[in-house]
Amino acid sequence: TAFVPMDEALVMVAIDLSGRPFLAFDVDAPPSLIGAYPSELTAEFLRALANAAGITLHVRLFSGQNSHHIHEAVFKALGRALGEAIRPDERIVGVLSSKGVL
Repeated sequence: TAFVPMDEALVMVAIDLSGRPFLAFDVDAPPSLIGAYPSELTAEFLRALANAAGITLHVRLFSGQNSHHIHEAVFKALGRALGEAIRPDERIVGVLSSKGVL
């Protein structure tokens, strides 16, 4: 999980590398062009990522009005949460799963 502030925007992304694809995208931001990037593509990209990678992905906007700040915070939080999810934890022996596999 990662919380990322970007000026007035605050976004949380939580990831579970579970083999169960799901996206919960709770980001109510006005559609806009960010440079040449249509902001509506963010949800579509994240849905494709969750399905192709088999991950459970929750994205929540806590505050923000500027579409650029919101979407930049989404992608930064995604990167940080993914980095945390794949980083080995020396305290864990074996696989961290009640099923024993990922």
